[in-house]
Amino acid sequence: MTSKRPLGLPSVRLIMIAAVAGILAGAVAVYVRNVGSGNGAEGLFAASSGACGGAIEKVKSVSQFSRGQVAAMVAAQPPRPLDLAFKGPEGQELKTADFKGKTVLLNLWATWCGPCREEMPALNALQKDMGDPGFEVVAVNIDTGSDEKPKAFLADYGIDKLGYYRDSSMGVFNALKKEGLAFGLPVTLVIDKQGCLISAMNGPAAWDSADGKALIAAAKAP
Repeated sequence: MTSKRPLGLPSVRLIMIAAVAGILAGAVAVYVRNVGSGNGAEGLFAASSGACGGAIEKVKSVSQFSRGQVAAMVAAQPPRPLDLAFKGPEGQELKTADFKGKTVLLNLWATWCGPCREEMPALNALQKDMGDPGFEVVAVNIDTGSDEKPKAFLADYGIDKLGYYRDSSMGVFNALKKEGLAFGLPVTLVIDKQGCLISAMNGPAAWDSADGKALIAAAKAP
């Protein structure tokens, strides 16, 4: 695991937080409603109920690896296509649909969120070790205001493998919160190559651990 910790905490702290989240997640399933598209009040899931029928087997295979340090990752029931909007590294408008053809670990974080700061080196290491044309960690910062604080944090702690994704309106978080997928930060979603939600987690995880990498390998598999 990356040795430099933003809060000066040992990695075991992150593991303990994730373990508690995993216990809480044991009684929860990820249920989503069939609503409209976008980050606004109209919702975030595409209308076609059959759009992710092929993702059911992927949900089953990935859920077998929701254990140990990623035990809080809960299977989507049913998998649905996401339609979330945020800005890309060049400030361009992006949607989750723009990542079609690529498995995505979508993470929402903020500089004021202690667990997020603790988790970022692990996400950076995961991207370094497993990122390729078929997989990307898409860490979306939701600080309000300017880019100064999030960019300074990434630079100060050597987070150099993650693309710079932003949503200063917090629209992504608020949309997920309305759908019962986000209760705080960080929030992490696994999205398959068709843009379908496979599983979701509230709370941090040691994503560069063997457990984290095994789950991502299952998500990437054909």
